[in-house]
Amino acid sequence: MSNFEAKLAEMGVTLPDAPAPAANYVPFVVVGDIVYVSGQISTDENGLITGKVGDDMATEEGAAAARRCAISLLAQVKAACGGDLDRLVRVIKLTGFVNSTADYTDQPKVVNGASDFLVEALGEAGRHSRSAVSAASLPLGVAVEIEGIFQIA
Repeated sequence: MSNFEAKLAEMGVTLPDAPAPAANYVPFVVVGDIVYVSGQISTDENGLITGKVGDDMATEEGAAAARRCAISLLAQVKAACGGDLDRLVRVIKLTGFVNSTADYTDQPKVVNGASDFLVEALGEAGRHSRSAVSAASLPLGVAVEIEGIFQIA
């Protein structure tokens, strides 16, 4: 078990198999030592996490959905690293999309669910730049979608 995966286990998190793409794209692209991971939608063991933050979903529920996106992002990075998550050097950038009402303005608090998780799980390697934006809707009605850029060794 890798050091990062040992920390995840301490946190009670087991990375799932990397989700397969749902359309005509690849889940990640590796260019040199950079991995670009396609948007990961909010899912858990029960399926899609759907809802609109500011309407039928609270900020805290949105943050929990964003955390699930971060877990899927790490699963994709592990796959990009041939199963060795310890090849991850750092998280470079996240772009988070929040399915939210027109008057909702706490998108950064929602995406903190992913950011806080990555820093807790990866330490300094988890610190990253970020954007958190509103979306009128997201694929399949999910609450959150996050894409990421990572550096690997």
